[in-house]
Amino acid sequence: MAAPLLTLQNIQLRFGNTQLLDGAELSVSAGERLCLVGRNGSGKSTLLKIAAGLIEPDSGARFAQPGAVIRYLPQEPNLAGFATTRDYVEAGLGEGYDSNRTYYLLGKLGLTGAEDPAHLSGGEARRTALARALAPEPDILLLDEPTNHLDLPAIEWLEGELQAQRGALVLISHDRRFLEDLSRATVWLDRGETRRLERSFAHFENWRDDVLEQEEIERHKLDRKIAMEEDWVRYGVSGRRKRNVKRMADLRALRQGRREQLRVAGQVNLTVSEAEGGGTRVIDAKGISKSFGERLIVGNFSVRIHRGNRVGVVGANGAGKTTLLNMLTGKLKPDTGNVKIGTNVVMAALDQNRVTLEPETMVSAVLTGGSGDTVFVGGEPRHVTSYLKDFLFTPAQARSPVKVLSGGERARLLLARVLAAPSNLLVLDEPTNDLDLETLDLLEEMIANYPGTVLVVSHDRDFLDRVATSVLMAEGEGRFTEYAGGYTDMVAQRGEGVEARQVSKPKTEKSAPKPRVKSDAPAKMTFKDKHALETLPARMTALEKEIGALHDVLADSALYSRDPKKFADASAKLEKAQAELSASEERWLELEMLREELEK
Repeated sequence: MAAPLLTLQNIQLRFGNTQLLDGAELSVSAGERLCLVGRNGSGKSTLLKIAAGLIEPDSGARFAQPGAVIRYLPQEPNLAGFATTRDYVEAGLGEGYDSNRTYYLLGKLGLTGAEDPAHLSGGEARRTALARALAPEPDILLLDEPTNHLDLPAIEWLEGELQAQRGALVLISHDRRFLEDLSRATVWLDRGETRRLERSFAHFENWRDDVLEQEEIERHKLDRKIAMEEDWVRYGVSGRRKRNVKRMADLRALRQGRREQLRVAGQVNLTVSEAEGGGTRVIDAKGISKSFGERLIVGNFSVRIHRGNRVGVVGANGAGKTTLLNMLTGKLKPDTGNVKIGTNVVMAALDQNRVTLEPETMVSAVLTGGSGDTVFVGGEPRHVTSYLKDFLFTPAQARSPVKVLSGGERARLLLARVLAAPSNLLVLDEPTNDLDLETLDLLEEMIANYPGTVLVVSHDRDFLDRVATSVLMAEGEGRFTEYAGGYTDMVAQRGEGVEARQVSKPKTEKSAPKPRVKSDAPAKMTFKDKHALETLPARMTALEKEIGALHDVLADSALYSRDPKKFADASAKLEKAQAELSASEERWLELEMLREELEK
């Protein structure tokens, strides 16, 4: 086996009184696809900077093979000193590279190459830095949150670009679908140490839960042993008899180990305050349109949103998603048509830009308005420090200014404020930005259990699949179409991804059109199609039972160590069954849509 291109061994790094990295390791071989995962603040970005050679650890070793080309995408790139975005990208190419690739990458990322770096937005700067990292097709590509500030078409393009590259990849991202599609191995950074799973991110969360469950079992065993030793100290030694020095030393060591044993960081406790009342019909929009100058943003769109609906809004940047959202919530008046908002609708909104957070404001004052120490959650008073603790903020952070918080911490703080306010309509604009995967899980659960209505703009495909009951898709030229289900359902019905389609003229119907089948669908159903339509439901049921049984087998945390072959066989069967189920579901949906189309 060839030697790794890059290795980190026993990396130690302390920030103030916090031991951020404590024996962390990383090994990257040619062509490997790794994802680096962990909680916000666990040190993932720091470890990636050490891998890139930008930070020196307190101790440990970093080795990169001589001549290996390594490129790193930071979260906050610095473009100072360059006249144009093209200059910045080409400065990272080196000698012997085709500069035409610069124009290709910048164009795919929505840039021309002539932009002045001094006047770029944060998103434009990150896209420029992404082009610079990709341009030389490096041996190792280190990417820290590459999908931030990218819309769905750009994310899908980037996936294809990375899959086509032959170099190794180390990836940090909060986008589950992105991680699942690109990773082949997973490195988990937890409490300063790294663990490696030689499988993609799709298998990580079950594995992580098994590891943590085993840790909890070991912790209980240690607690019981301490209790037994304490019982011996109290009752097993005569007052006149000399105590067993070794046993007492062992007890002290056990107690010390129990005190020093690091637990997993707590989880965010998300609760939402529901407003009283509210009718069944929340939003009723009929024939609404909006133009800015000669450009049509939303054209003749109608939709009816009821209580309990979770509606996702997707499309390319600049397609009019925010304009549509503002019209539906009454913030912007349409040029034509009308929007009726139901009775007793109380809205709470999350701003993706976080412009409502003043940098000098104390964290606790964001929730209390600067008066007192009490915040009302669900109509009940709570001490603000206790409520902030639910969102993983320490008492010291509660007394700190907002400006010292990380991006993920600001996202959690805004969630805390939005969820404390009574509402029966949640409007969430990119709520997943900067949230770690565990917090995302809880946010998804909260939305699923929320009795009110949710409007959410998101570029996170997995998030939309988990929460949305329908998706409003920006089709281009001011057209929006509503599709039932989440993102994957929308793609299946639409027959393609999220690229805006060119149309000869905008739709004029007031109601949303029915989902369309692929343009190359046959004019009639064949005998084979009819047979598949009749038999696929039974096959899908059987596959679901098989998948459930295989999950039960793999739930045995000791299976891998006891019988590696059985574990591997069960894992392979599970992957095959899941792939077949997914394909069967898509085929059945396609045939059912075709049947409906032919019966019209």
